[in-house]
Amino acid sequence: MPGNKTVSDGHIFQFKNCRILRNHSIFVEDLWVRDGKIIDPEKLFYVEKGYADFQVDCKNAIIAPGFIDVQINGGFGIDFSSNFDDIEGGVQKVAKGILQHGCTSFCPTIISSSKEVYKKVLPKIKIKAGGRDGAEILGVHVEGPFISKEKRGAHLLENMATYDNGFSDVLDMYHDISSVRIVTLAPELPRSLDVIREFVDRGVVVSLGHSMASLSQGEEAVKHGASFITHLFNAMLPFHHRDPHLVGLLASYKHPPDLRIIYYGIISDGIHTNPCAERIAHRTHAKGLVLVTDAIAAMGFPSGQHQIGPQLIEIRNKRAMIAGTETLCGSIATMNQCVKYFYEATECTMVDALESASLHPARLLKITDRKGSLDYGTDADFVMLDDSLNLLATYIGGELVWDSKLGYDRVVNHGTRRI
Repeated sequence: MPGNKTVSDGHIFQFKNCRILRNHSIFVEDLWVRDGKIIDPEKLFYVEKGYADFQVDCKNAIIAPGFIDVQINGGFGIDFSSNFDDIEGGVQKVAKGILQHGCTSFCPTIISSSKEVYKKVLPKIKIKAGGRDGAEILGVHVEGPFISKEKRGAHLLENMATYDNGFSDVLDMYHDISSVRIVTLAPELPRSLDVIREFVDRGVVVSLGHSMASLSQGEEAVKHGASFITHLFNAMLPFHHRDPHLVGLLASYKHPPDLRIIYYGIISDGIHTNPCAERIAHRTHAKGLVLVTDAIAAMGFPSGQHQIGPQLIEIRNKRAMIAGTETLCGSIATMNQCVKYFYEATECTMVDALESASLHPARLLKITDRKGSLDYGTDADFVMLDDSLNLLATYIGGELVWDSKLGYDRVVNHGTRRI
């Protein structure tokens, strides 16, 4: 028998009896993995004369790219904006916890905070590869404090800030932006266009949100490089037929030629966004839709009071609100729940639902060379699901990191050695 190590010493895994999502379709085909990457079986067979070291029977499961959450404030009792005692440990706890939700990559999100908080937290959250210890950390999403006071939502008024002196005020506020991947700001603030351009030049995704902006102000921001809208419909002026405000960006014809797609986050938890609104957004601009959880520290916790930053929040009827008020302050939904709810609420295709949590956020972050699809050469980060989109297993780099029957601690590199 010919050798099986002509290109790499890495073991070759064949995932068989499965249906895979590739090129916007779900079809029957095996998935091949080596050295944490998805490989082309034709090259393996005909060029390398190789074969599988291990075979994994998927029992007709759907294999889709791993989910990417670009807005998550915490979970499992950890709040990224206030967990000062062990910042790295807290982020890692969430990174591991969300494996059970199908998340293989995420952007820890920091809400509007003081200079002192940013100085403590931002340098401690590092970009980190994923694995059995947790999902990949893609960089920080800094939500505020350069946002509208009128649309601050659960963000504290005392933390609101402006950049009257331009980007120097941004650097003074954040202290360290080396790990910042996304920033949410209100484009109507003075000097916003200069700040947006500087962020984009530094490789940071600019998102528009918590804003009183008109459509024209949003369009100008997009012309200067903004490419995302933070939790569409929430914390912004509502659609109006004479000025549709930021919502109108989904149908605007004024985007520059090199930015045909504006992306936008949707919290599809059955609470933050009415199903009719989700259907309108999806049918208007499906390619830009990015599912986000906006999850807080109380994600998965029972009803009662819990801490988010310096505030008490209360969970009632699956809603997270500032204690004593009716103001929503984030979601307690998980990404796999959002995918399933979105699929059912909008009656979209299964492909649309899955790509809204994988391919679209990868495109937003410009990481499709390695994330968001099952294309050859990309990272073997994927999930297994049944026909009802219930999560069965999560893989990172081709390694099983969570299994619905085994959990975390008992997962092993499973498979049958080819004889």
